[in-house]
Amino acid sequence: MSDWEFVKDRTATQGAVWRSADGLLYKRTGGEDLRAETEFQQLAVGLGYPVPEIVDSGLEDEGYFVVERAIGETSLHEEAMADAKRDGQVSCQVISTAAAVASKLLQAQARHPLPAMPWFEKAAFAAEVFEENPDFDTPRVHAAVKHALDRLAQLPMAHGHLDYGLPNVLQAGVIDWQHHGPIPLGYDVYPALDIVAFKGGGKGYTISPEQRAAYIAALDGTTASLVEKRVSEHLGDFLMVKCFFFLALMRPTDPARHDKHIKWQYRRTLFTMGLDQYESSDTIDTGVFPTLERFTAEHR
Repeated sequence: MSDWEFVKDRTATQGAVWRSADGLLYKRTGGEDLRAETEFQQLAVGLGYPVPEIVDSGLEDEGYFVVERAIGETSLHEEAMADAKRDGQVSCQVISTAAAVASKLLQAQARHPLPAMPWFEKAAFAAEVFEENPDFDTPRVHAAVKHALDRLAQLPMAHGHLDYGLPNVLQAGVIDWQHHGPIPLGYDVYPALDIVAFKGGGKGYTISPEQRAAYIAALDGTTASLVEKRVSEHLGDFLMVKCFFFLALMRPTDPARHDKHIKWQYRRTLFTMGLDQYESSDTIDTGVFPTLERFTAEHR
């Protein structure tokens, strides 16, 4: 276990990811945040969540490390990128795998509900959004948030990922539980394909309306048996929260970084578009969001 191959630096935190020579194990290094994530992941394994099994952890070189079993070689994001480079569109296999993993997670979450508790502030980074965008700290926005939370109170609470998307989904499970916290059932998985639109459509692929519909229908087939309702009825509520999540920590501090300012204005525009849609219909259609490329061209 001393023969590790460097994979990448960890994003948004300290440390790195390493792979064993035989590819069966991954090692991550970090600080106290990794220790907290490891403790949660051990809990999640016990609850039957589709997460990597931890085989070793502890202190190392004034930091913390964790070794876990591999649950796949590539993420579904990487597979979608490969599909798009080959024939221009994401394969139905990626979508069906995403639905299968999401259904496993939903089943485990539903088996271990949590008591009702606050969750929006952490999931949405609401304080950061209002601090960076004080013009959004209005009765109108707070009314929309209250409406979404009132509707979501109908769903059971569960341990959630909070940053769920195709980059964190592999063939056999879900990785990177750094931002875990309580969520309404379905908040993790239902918006997963809409995240591509929030990120500007510049990741190398798009998801077709038919693929989104097939994915949602598969999840509804699972939740109908778990909670006797189609949780897709709350997709708009979930996406209203995601409008906050993807705007958080976007305001640039360097006036010279025009690209950062454009991206911040882009996310502000998506927030406003989402709010307008949600107020009128309780839904948000990310398919009408402009790409970052188009937005940049129009605001150059």
